[in-house]
Amino acid sequence: MILTPEEQQTLLKLAREAITQAVNRQEPPPADADAVTENLQRDGASFVTLTKQGRLRGCIGSLEARRSLATDVRENAVSAAFSDPRFPPVSAEELDDLHIEVSVLSAPEPLAYDGPDDLVAKLRPGVDGVVIERGWNRATFLPQVWEKLPDPHQFLQRLCLKARLPADAYRHPGLDVYVYQVEKFQ
Repeated sequence: MILTPEEQQTLLKLAREAITQAVNRQEPPPADADAVTENLQRDGASFVTLTKQGRLRGCIGSLEARRSLATDVRENAVSAAFSDPRFPPVSAEELDDLHIEVSVLSAPEPLAYDGPDDLVAKLRPGVDGVVIERGWNRATFLPQVWEKLPDPHQFLQRLCLKARLPADAYRHPGLDVYVYQVEKFQ
């Protein structure tokens, strides 16, 4: 999904309004019908990443499109602010210092590979977000994570640990891998 700069700004505004209203224990106002274009009413998947002074403050999202993109961004913004188990809930005092980044995801595509070397060779650092799955264990890293983990082996090891799998799980058969791309803006 390609978004116009105006649509990107609308989503950022919706995310900030939703967080602000939730901090103040109010219902978010209805989205401006003129600003929520047909594109934003289509089903879409997003992640909302919150940072404060350059440090992660929350990140929650959806891998599959199950509701309108506008609704998905609003819900994920509130979840990132209040439901990321790694952080305490965002407080009213933090609102002015909160930086919001929205990533709109393409549909994850299965990545066929023949062993760990082939898997590493097929990944595109900085381009691909990666989902791994084995049984009930599942985790993803957005493409932005490549900035902090540029080595594909380290990237996959940390992703395996995030999925509560052994760090070398990507070296063994039975791991399903999916890739997706994002349109990110802040």
